[in-house]
Amino acid sequence: MRDVIASEWYKLRSLRSNVYLLAVSILAVLVCAGVAYLVGRGFDRQTFEERLSFAGNGAGLGTGLPVAYFVLGTLGALSITSEYATGMIRTSLAAVPRRQAFLFAKIPGLAAVTLVVGQVLAFAMHLAAQAVLGDRAGQMLLDGGTLGTPLSEPGVLATVVVAGLSMTAAALIGLGVGAAIRSTPGSLVALVMFFLVIPIVAQALPSPLRSQVGSYMMENLPSQIAGVGGGLLPSGTAAALLVVYVAAALTAGATVTALKGRHKVLAIGATATLLTALVAVPATADSTPSGPSSLAWRPCTGKDAPRDMRCASVQVPLVWTEPAGRKITVPVALLPASGVARRIGTVFSIPGGPGVSGIDELKQFHGRFAKLRDRFDVVSFDPRNTVEPGGVLPYECLATGPYLTLPDTRAEYAALARTNREHAQRCRSADPEFFDHMDSASVARDIEAVRTALGEQRLSFLATSYGGHPAMAYARLFPSRIRAMVMDGTAAHIQGAAARDADMYPRAEKQLERFAAWCRSATACALHGQDTGEVWRRLVVAADRSPVPVHNDPTGAAYTGFDLKVAAAPSFTSPGPEPDVPRWVELAEAIKKAAEGDASGFAEYVRRATGRPKLPSLAGQNMTHCLDGRVYESYAAYRRALRRARELSPNFAGQRAWWPLGCAGWPAPVTNPPAPLPTSGLAPFLGVGSWTDHDEVTSIIRHVPGSSSVRYDGHGHALYVYGKGGCVTAHVNRYFTSLRLPPPGATCQATG
Repeated sequence: MRDVIASEWYKLRSLRSNVYLLAVSILAVLVCAGVAYLVGRGFDRQTFEERLSFAGNGAGLGTGLPVAYFVLGTLGALSITSEYATGMIRTSLAAVPRRQAFLFAKIPGLAAVTLVVGQVLAFAMHLAAQAVLGDRAGQMLLDGGTLGTPLSEPGVLATVVVAGLSMTAAALIGLGVGAAIRSTPGSLVALVMFFLVIPIVAQALPSPLRSQVGSYMMENLPSQIAGVGGGLLPSGTAAALLVVYVAAALTAGATVTALKGRHKVLAIGATATLLTALVAVPATADSTPSGPSSLAWRPCTGKDAPRDMRCASVQVPLVWTEPAGRKITVPVALLPASGVARRIGTVFSIPGGPGVSGIDELKQFHGRFAKLRDRFDVVSFDPRNTVEPGGVLPYECLATGPYLTLPDTRAEYAALARTNREHAQRCRSADPEFFDHMDSASVARDIEAVRTALGEQRLSFLATSYGGHPAMAYARLFPSRIRAMVMDGTAAHIQGAAARDADMYPRAEKQLERFAAWCRSATACALHGQDTGEVWRRLVVAADRSPVPVHNDPTGAAYTGFDLKVAAAPSFTSPGPEPDVPRWVELAEAIKKAAEGDASGFAEYVRRATGRPKLPSLAGQNMTHCLDGRVYESYAAYRRALRRARELSPNFAGQRAWWPLGCAGWPAPVTNPPAPLPTSGLAPFLGVGSWTDHDEVTSIIRHVPGSSSVRYDGHGHALYVYGKGGCVTAHVNRYFTSLRLPPPGATCQATG
């Protein structure tokens, strides 16, 4: 057999036509470069947001692969059809009576040549596309991959290598086709059909059949084998399919070669079988999750639920250190992947609050996830600390609390602590064990239970606002289970309250400057023409001396300077859609009215949110914040923080004390204090934040190597879920899909 292989190798390398044919394979490189040029021109005409989700025609290697396949397939076919054409086949078969051995002896030499040529072509095609695109390389998102992406990016090198290997498969398919058909023209027609015509026809099919059929086309197999998209098939299935194509072709060729005489009918039948095996494509593809789900999904109830939304529940321990103890139910909701491309996995949305229902958010804002659902299931839940009527703890108690003041003495601080404790105990008395386990670490462990029930190996996370607390707890507890993490306007839970104050107070001062600038330029501002900053400062000082009453309020409510700072903070931070900024309009009117002696402007919008004329401490939020360590350790710690606040923020000093003061005297101890994130083992995070959020988000992600952020140059909070423009959404979707992060300093312009 060794002599036969050596003889076939000599034939292969001695034919001058084979050298010419291999030279023709450079057409594949030229095709890649040409398509890259055309795609680049289209990319240049897009807006910034459109570029982030640019869907050009062709995907780098994929555009040249059919040409390379055809050329190398022709090389394989000619290695045997040329012998039939010249009559040399008689001599060869006389020398090697075992006909199948004669055919298989051609494989080693053909494979050796095409293994080398295939890798050279694959890398040349990739580098040609990269060279043509220049600075645009790596910016174009195409089905989860990027055109011209550097080889160092995840999955790119594997795709190029597998593409080179697939060219060897094309040559072996050509050998099998040539052996089966025994005619050079007939073999070329079959190869043109398989490598060129049928893929083009598949692209013309209607969706979703286009993607289903296209997944089985040979040019789309390398990227699927490498796990970077390109179709619906899992990596193992795509690799097995490539082997099946080669095996089917060689089996058909070996069957026909073994026949003596012409046996035209049998040859035609074998060829038909071959072509059927190569081009028959199942009408559906596997897009199931990566593991078996143990959840019993059912249609979600409620008029706001999308028709395809599904709900289920997971039983988890109330106390995670006692897994065999009492269980509670965690409701879960799913928006299934709806696209035609291969499903990547699950994005788990962690809602803000604390106290917000993730399921209600998913119902209300399901449209925000439409593009993401092309490749992902989207899942959320009602965390154990969700505050809603009918819960385990009395809603009426959780939705309110005592009014807070800035204590001036140790006795006042102790009195405030007693008041807090009394109210918390009223809420706690309904179920003390439940009340004492509302910390974010327990929420994170609940998420892990949901992941296990979903059957997913890893999750991609969208953490919004407070959702950053359980997200960070999850990162500490289960770092290897995170595929991707988006921190959208999230609150840091790495350092204590004093460290956060040092970051947050300067931002409050900056917002006052922006508000004052708006008032100077906008006639809609009730303070237009006045020194807005000075009006605010005089009002706060006067209110601290003599609280401003709320006219016509039966409870006799009156606003101190501290009350004004707390009530105004949300409006200063989030003025509403630009350019109308309705909350700033309302805030300016409230300040003007309060300066005239009536705080009812503040009371009106506080009452809309809480039902009370002043903002109370909210027990439903405190039952998580206090366990998460948002506390002052003592009266002395509070006084130190207040002194520091006056240095940092003359206009808002004390405002941020509202949260930790609400935890003074809390009846349950801290169980989930702020702590650093792991120094290794985490996937890079993407941070997203507006003017008022971005700095805090970056204070989180800077602890995770390789992370990056996007700064939204405008107001807003929870930018992805609440829909702050296509730029932010595109960056997040791109990261989830391809794990590609924006460059340092990336920004999105405000969209109103």
